[in-house]
Amino acid sequence: MTSSEALLPSTRRALLHRVATAQSEGRTPSLVAAVQREGKIAWSGARSCVDGHEPDGDTQFRIGSITKTFTAVLVMRLRDEGLLDLDDPLEKHLPGTDVGHLTVFQLLGHSGGLAAETPAPWWERTPGSTRPELADVLGERPLIHPSGHGHHYSNPGYTLLGSLVERLRGESWAEVLRREILEPLGMDRTTPEARAPHAGGWAVHPWADVMMPEPAEDLGLMAPAGQLWSTTTDLLRFAAFLAQGDEQVLRASSVAEMRAPAAPPEAGDWTGTYGLGLQAVRRGNRTLLGHSGSLPGFLATLWFSVEDDVAAVVLSNATSGPLTGTVAADLVQIVADAEPRIPEPWRPLPEVDEELLALTGPWYWGTQVHALKLLADGGVEFQPLRGAGRAARFRACPDGTWTGLNGYYAGETLRVVRADDGTVDHLDLGSFVFTREPYDRSAAIPGGVDAGGWRGLAI
Repeated sequence: MTSSEALLPSTRRALLHRVATAQSEGRTPSLVAAVQREGKIAWSGARSCVDGHEPDGDTQFRIGSITKTFTAVLVMRLRDEGLLDLDDPLEKHLPGTDVGHLTVFQLLGHSGGLAAETPAPWWERTPGSTRPELADVLGERPLIHPSGHGHHYSNPGYTLLGSLVERLRGESWAEVLRREILEPLGMDRTTPEARAPHAGGWAVHPWADVMMPEPAEDLGLMAPAGQLWSTTTDLLRFAAFLAQGDEQVLRASSVAEMRAPAAPPEAGDWTGTYGLGLQAVRRGNRTLLGHSGSLPGFLATLWFSVEDDVAAVVLSNATSGPLTGTVAADLVQIVADAEPRIPEPWRPLPEVDEELLALTGPWYWGTQVHALKLLADGGVEFQPLRGAGRAARFRACPDGTWTGLNGYYAGETLRVVRADDGTVDHLDLGSFVFTREPYDRSAAIPGGVDAGGWRGLAI
């Protein structure tokens, strides 16, 4: 354990019990897990069917589709550098695929309508040489849903994104990944091929306590969808990056963009959604982000909670059995609930902007009262004071306006409208007018509305 503040013994006991139960009931040869709190590994534990040979934070496992998140980061880097736009059709950068009308955004968020898998034989159990060209990956009927109409998970979609990275960088996906993500984040135990020490993949018989080894194929063109091997230590470094960003790899605002929902969920799935290379699930009142992964012989899950600043990784070397997604979510919950995050001390703003301070307090849309509050970063929070309504936070812009960050007003502009004498007349929020008094007579819009003004029952 390498945390500056150790977890309580009761918390550590609960974490170990959850991991031990998962290995035993899931009937997996081994299972390793680790939890990170406030950027430091707070706990790690493992169980194995071989006494004295438990895996640790340096033991590699295949991580399957967690690989997709790495590929998504590479694509977002291309966007931030101006080499592509997320709304660009694939054809603009990777011509000749027969699905060139799909946008980069649709591929990242699995909303392009592509099939979930390649044509037979099963790509996870066959060498990449079976599909030497993108046409072999896509097959004769690559599209099975209308493009842009909803979420449908697609492994071939991330093969296309990996090929897009290679085309624009002029290097292999693996080399770009190493240079642009793995090295800057210090993830030297994350590799396309296994490096000792690593776990072997196993299939466990569903009706008997026996097992047999699973092959580990090189996935070829499908590598950007699921090739990587990694460790709990490396994946927790990656989780910290996905929660906060890192200027060496991808700025915080772009990572936040990846975490936002990209398409409506599949029918019946109202507890989870998908961003740009990231899964999101609701667990009670907590949002968990990350990704799960599987390949023959391996199961893996990475979840993190931005609000709690807690992340968990669970890796297993069985084709099926342990529910790594559930276990990882439980580990986050155990730590976050038993030892909740201690908030930073309240501190006043370093300086006072009198003009901004004068804008705080109540504002009225007609008769509905809202409150405007200044935030430490120069932004504002605007929310109704009674009942549910359209609350939002806004980012300050250089021109003196604010841009909405969430909810109904995401992307909308909040601005101060002044009268001819320079005094504040009203606030304009996406054409909605907010005045200092209900239907303020002195405001140009909407004004007092009725010449007779307010009145009581005796008219």
